[in-house]
Amino acid sequence: MFFRKRPSFAENDIDSVIEACRNSDAQAQRVLFKKFYSYSKSICLRYSATVEEAEEVLNESFLKVFQRLHQYDASHPFKAWLRSILINTAISYYRKYHKLDMSALEAGQDVPFDDDVIGRISAEEILALVQQLPPAYRTVFSMHVVDGYSLREIAEVLQSNEATIRSHFLRSRQRLQQAIRSAYPHLFPSDPAIPIRYYEN
Repeated sequence: MFFRKRPSFAENDIDSVIEACRNSDAQAQRVLFKKFYSYSKSICLRYSATVEEAEEVLNESFLKVFQRLHQYDASHPFKAWLRSILINTAISYYRKYHKLDMSALEAGQDVPFDDDVIGRISAEEILALVQQLPPAYRTVFSMHVVDGYSLREIAEVLQSNEATIRSHFLRSRQRLQQAIRSAYPHLFPSDPAIPIRYYEN
């Protein structure tokens, strides 16, 4: 009679799962992937034009996670470390396959943005519109608005200058505003949109 080998980790103990992954435990790797799949997929979707591209970025990211787990410092949140790999992988993906150019897009001016309208659109609907933005705009918008990077930090990650990044952020807001107006015209009153407060960090 054969007995199934007991796992060397506890599924509800992330530290033990990570330690087992460091030892190339395939079962632990499956557990880690499943545990953070939804979180990781949501990030990849923000930086991808299609679900298929998001899946490619996700798979490539987890390959890097398993290869680099020895670099992870357990004194810091694992999610933050994972998020940085997901975002950097998405950026690398677009540089490789879509020639992500941070300088070729036109400069923009700030535009009014209606906070109340945004509040009446589901997260899925907003994500679908963000995915339609050009890669450079989508990347800057997602990094700044969703993932909390400052414009200076984005410039460093994307190896661009801060003025260009600011321009892309303002233009991405304009594009998204136009897309929302086009998709949901009934949500907009005849009065001009109310500008949201924008604090640069």
